[in-house]
Amino acid sequence: MKLKSLITASVASLALFAGSPALADAHMEDAAATELPSGPEGPALWKVADEDTTIYLFGTVHVLPKDLVWYDAEIDMALSSADTIVTEIAMDPQSEAAMQQLAMQRGMATDGTTLRSLLNEEQTAAYEAALAGLGAPPAAFDQFEPWLAGLTLSVLPLMQQGYDPNSGVDKVILSKAPDIAKDALETADFQLGIFDNLSQDDQVAFLMDAVENMDEAKTMIDSMVAEWSDGDPDGLADVMNEGLEKDPSLADALLYSRNRNWAEWIDARLDSTPGTVFIAVGAGHLAGDKSVQDYLAEREIEVTRVQ
Repeated sequence: MKLKSLITASVASLALFAGSPALADAHMEDAAATELPSGPEGPALWKVADEDTTIYLFGTVHVLPKDLVWYDAEIDMALSSADTIVTEIAMDPQSEAAMQQLAMQRGMATDGTTLRSLLNEEQTAAYEAALAGLGAPPAAFDQFEPWLAGLTLSVLPLMQQGYDPNSGVDKVILSKAPDIAKDALETADFQLGIFDNLSQDDQVAFLMDAVENMDEAKTMIDSMVAEWSDGDPDGLADVMNEGLEKDPSLADALLYSRNRNWAEWIDARLDSTPGTVFIAVGAGHLAGDKSVQDYLAEREIEVTRVQ
């Protein structure tokens, strides 16, 4: 399991990163200035349509720098025409509060086991040094299961360097259309389960990868966001998928099986209810091989790039 593949793919594909419950009360230092592009570069937008239904597909990044400008006229036109916005999971305040509670339920050890008791001496030293670097005490996450601690340590450095879940694309999209009907493709419980269902050994490996690569996290995400903001899904796939092919089961859980399910949803929606739908999902699902577009093509559904 590689952090570069898991974390980059997760930020590009899991909406729980837009409101990570483990970070709800985290102390944030002043954000560093970002060097990412400051103007719209044209994030990719696609659509599928039949005689009475149009569905836009827009790839999102769930955490972004506050000063990154990406919303443009083409996106606004598509969003303004929609009568329904579909995201990966429900992202209203009530749903996010429920997700935080659920994550604590699923991600906290209930048998008295402490996180550091699962680590060997070398791992413990590296883990405690990482916490110290974030200004957290050694016991800060002792009650967390390894996956939740790993998720936290994957995102905290990004937030301390200017990335913000509240600036994530999903939340911006939703804020611009408060009166449009909302729907979701998955549940928070499902997304949390992708991590919670990892074996304990894989959870510890995930945690230690996060610890060992904390200094590289921002560079990795910067590269992904640069490709996304330039409207280059192939470049995004290259960044996101580096190393992911080494773990087919993880790739399937994070991306491919979900892409298949969403293509099926889109197919059914085209056949059922007339109207215009704006689907905003992690950009990783709309990039590379076995993307949502690929699975739609298998169903003989034409996908047109709008931008």
